[in-house]
Amino acid sequence: MTTPRRLADPRLDRLDQRITATLAAIAVPALRLSLGFVFVWFGVLKFFEGVSAAEPLVTRTVEVLSFGLVSPEVALPVLAAWEVAIGIGLLTGWFLRVTLALLALQMVGALAPLVLFPDQVFSVPVIVPTLEGQYIIKNLVLIAAAMVVGATVRGGGMQPEPTPEGEADADRSPERGSEA
Repeated sequence: MTTPRRLADPRLDRLDQRITATLAAIAVPALRLSLGFVFVWFGVLKFFEGVSAAEPLVTRTVEVLSFGLVSPEVALPVLAAWEVAIGIGLLTGWFLRVTLALLALQMVGALAPLVLFPDQVFSVPVIVPTLEGQYIIKNLVLIAAAMVVGATVRGGGMQPEPTPEGEADADRSPERGSEA
């Protein structure tokens, strides 16, 4: 078992406990809301032709992934609506499992240019990303954030300190009649 690290000054330790407990309480909702905000914002940009910096790469990627069946005129508004729907789902918390599934699918497409167009996303192969490459690589942070949010869909959350020894997660489950 890991014991909490205590600060030497009891007053500072109490302050640290309060700050840590507050962060544990608000971190996941803040992460979910910030993800939602980013998806709504970036999605809305795609509704307006020529506004999104990602537009040329997005349309080219969709065209390749759909074997030419989806035109840029269709791809961009569909992707825009998809991203806005993800954002709204994250902002409201409604249909969170479906929202996170849509996000996961969208991320597959968002990362595809790394494989499909390495010459466009790297100025030196796999070492120096272009601006488009940096735009894509930042999605790794969005994926990790979505994973944290997804880890809480069953009602769990962060805890500011380790679980006391002898109190396993199974002992705290609702089926056993105790509050988590």
